[in-house]
Amino acid sequence: MYRTLTFCSLFLLGLASDLAQAADSFQVKDNTGKHADIISPDGKPILRYMYARDTTDDAKTFDTAKVFAHVLADDGETTLTKGAGGKFPHHRGIFIGWNKLKQGGKSHDLWHVRNTVQKHREFEATEAANTGASITALIDWIGIEGEPVLEEKRTYKVISEDDAHTVIDFTSTLTANHGDVELNGDPEHAGVQFRPSQQVAENQSAAYTFHKEGVDPKKDRDLPWVAESFQVGDDWWSVQHMNHPANPDGARWSAYRDYGRFGPFTVVNIADGKSVTFRYRFRITKGKTQERDQLQASFEQYSK
Repeated sequence: MYRTLTFCSLFLLGLASDLAQAADSFQVKDNTGKHADIISPDGKPILRYMYARDTTDDAKTFDTAKVFAHVLADDGETTLTKGAGGKFPHHRGIFIGWNKLKQGGKSHDLWHVRNTVQKHREFEATEAANTGASITALIDWIGIEGEPVLEEKRTYKVISEDDAHTVIDFTSTLTANHGDVELNGDPEHAGVQFRPSQQVAENQSAAYTFHKEGVDPKKDRDLPWVAESFQVGDDWWSVQHMNHPANPDGARWSAYRDYGRFGPFTVVNIADGKSVTFRYRFRITKGKTQERDQLQASFEQYSK
């Protein structure tokens, strides 16, 4: 009898320990066929990877033609980013694309996705721990004739930081397995972009901070980072979009629109069988943009 009670007590203690650990950890939860959430230790989703594909009618076909990630506010419900619809309906959350992707002698618009698709194939990995979580997906970039023109491995990694709402590392490896590819376009229609909520297009609250005075994003290239503040509901938020030093050179930034879409664009050639990797960090804080020296310190930590 004593041994049985001891065993039960140890089991219950172990179970309690596991539950406590789970409560202190990030989690990844997949809503099969629709979206996958990274859930913070307080039980609320903080990033939502949107990967549904619905071709039942023309509207749904377009609305689900591009995978992207939403960032959620501290209530776990309000999206700080824009989904389908609204001003420029092809702008969605944290996303990547080029409007002049050249492959097979043709130009494929993987930005507006009117006759092309970024299609989620499968999850390669999901990881969760006390300090963060990540989702890695394999995505087929499908061109105008319905055939793949690029293959992508994309990771959204959420990192916990005490003085930030969240930090998101975005990594995209593009592989040309179907012939040579040229990624081309312009700063308004290509690159790795952050699009805040549709509310920002309505209140025109977007304001930008650069790494030094006198920056002209329409002329200056390879900016290390750009920060933006905007209002959603009654709250102000800020996002620092960081360009990793290992990224291809020659990036031009779109960082001046009052509706808030911003990010860098680079022309890149990928030979058949080769890959290129893009790395960016999005540091999201509640309130208006931090001081420039604080933002620079965050970038220096990332760029190491």
